[in-house]
Amino acid sequence: MTLHPREGLGGSLLSRRRLLQLGALAAAAGTGALAGCSGRPTTTAESPVRLSRPDNPVRLPRFDDVPAIADGLQPETGGTLKVFNYPEYLSPDVLTAFGKQYGVDVEVTTFTTQEEAIAKLRTAGIAFDVYFPTVDIIGKVVAGKLLQPLNHSYLPNLGNAWPQLRDPFYDQGSQYSVPYAAFTTGVGYRTDVVSSVPPRGWDLLFDSVYKGKVYILDDPREAISMALLRAGQTDLNTEDSALIRAAGQMLASLIDAVNVKVGITGYQLLADGQASVHQVWSGDIINAQYYLPEDVGNEVLGYWYPQDLKGPVGTDTIAIPASADKPVLAHVFLNHLLDNDVAMENFSYTGYQPALTVATPERLVADEYVPEHLVAAVITPDHYSKGLQELQLSADGDALWLDEWAKFRAGS
Repeated sequence: MTLHPREGLGGSLLSRRRLLQLGALAAAAGTGALAGCSGRPTTTAESPVRLSRPDNPVRLPRFDDVPAIADGLQPETGGTLKVFNYPEYLSPDVLTAFGKQYGVDVEVTTFTTQEEAIAKLRTAGIAFDVYFPTVDIIGKVVAGKLLQPLNHSYLPNLGNAWPQLRDPFYDQGSQYSVPYAAFTTGVGYRTDVVSSVPPRGWDLLFDSVYKGKVYILDDPREAISMALLRAGQTDLNTEDSALIRAAGQMLASLIDAVNVKVGITGYQLLADGQASVHQVWSGDIINAQYYLPEDVGNEVLGYWYPQDLKGPVGTDTIAIPASADKPVLAHVFLNHLLDNDVAMENFSYTGYQPALTVATPERLVADEYVPEHLVAAVITPDHYSKGLQELQLSADGDALWLDEWAKFRAGS
């Protein structure tokens, strides 16, 4: 039997995925946390790292003045291991157990956006040992020399990760990062209200039967990507202005059709019945079962994701800052989180699935992490291979997407 995700937390908890996207919005708005890293699609004097894509993998650069640690070093003892992460994205029990095992305190400092995190990482006199960057930011922080290369001799548990994430397209050779949690984006719904789900589940969001109780994610990449997919477009990183405008117009049609609302707490809104249909992340539909009233069974929750797996998918990562005071112990901590048992205990708290081969649909259902009828929310390596990723755009591409989102929000 597992612990409840977010046990002891109030229902007002800000969605962790939303925190990621707030960081993306800040970047697109031109906060420019890393000088010299514009995010343009080609390698130029402005940006030494090109944008990564599954069909255009990137081997990130190495720098002589930011070396990896040597083999065979003993973990640093005493003091504090400093972890820099999103709020409530690590199990307190996992942190406590690690601290006891290695004789250190584990201190978590939180951030709400990647731009905030990067600014702090660049601040003189502030050092962290472990940092949780997103896939779309890794190239920037490496170019800014804020991460140190990993020494894989300390990371035997990396072999527990999905094969694609032992040598990921965004960081070939896992030079700077190891995988953390995985997620998909689909449609959550109340089975006691929705009588049938159309083959193209995105259509649920446009069905006037559910008017007044339809939500899409308050997130420009996810919302516009949904509209692109509904229109049959599978490039979720397109910078084609005509396609993006058409997607924006489709979103605008939701205003009259269903009086659409935007939200980031689908796990709560679906659980208490405020939403009948809600675009959600897979981790949040898994968490929703713990927000249901005591007299309501989890069978009222449903999750749709494309059967051909051509839907949004992604993973988060863990890395070690170049300024880490305890780099050897930091490697040990990364390896700890990649341990199968530790990762599953961590999942029981966060609700976001580890990208490890042990976390199979059969295992998660049998161990009661996920109800059988919500197995579509479980991610597999096949999902990851066939799924569609929302990745870093050029500055011009960001502007196109945000402009359409602003138009939609102005009218909603």
